[in-house]
Amino acid sequence: MFVVTLTYIKPLEAVDVLIPAHVEWLKAQYAAGYFLASGRRVPRTGGVILAHGLERATLEGVLAQDPFSIAGVAEYSIVEFVPSMAAEALDALLEA
Repeated sequence: MFVVTLTYIKPLEAVDVLIPAHVEWLKAQYAAGYFLASGRRVPRTGGVILAHGLERATLEGVLAQDPFSIAGVAEYSIVEFVPSMAAEALDALLEA
C-alpha cells in the first residue's frame, strides 16, 4: 500500500484550471481499483492519495499521467507501507 502526497509547485490559479481533468484521471484510477481514498491537504498546498493493488513502478507510471504531473504543477512523494492494524471496517487492507 502507498501514501502519495502531492505538493503544488505552481500558483493555485494554475492548479484550478486542471481540476476537471485531474478529477477524471482520479475516477479512472478508482475504476481500475488502484485508489482507495484521495483529497486535499489542509491548508491547500496539495493532496493525498491512498493507493494499493499495484507495484511501485506501476504507480509511478500512473502518477506520471496525472494532468497535474503533465502540466508540472505538482510534485509527488510516495511512501510504501504494510498495514498491520486497521479499524474493523478496513480489515480487508491488512496483509497476512
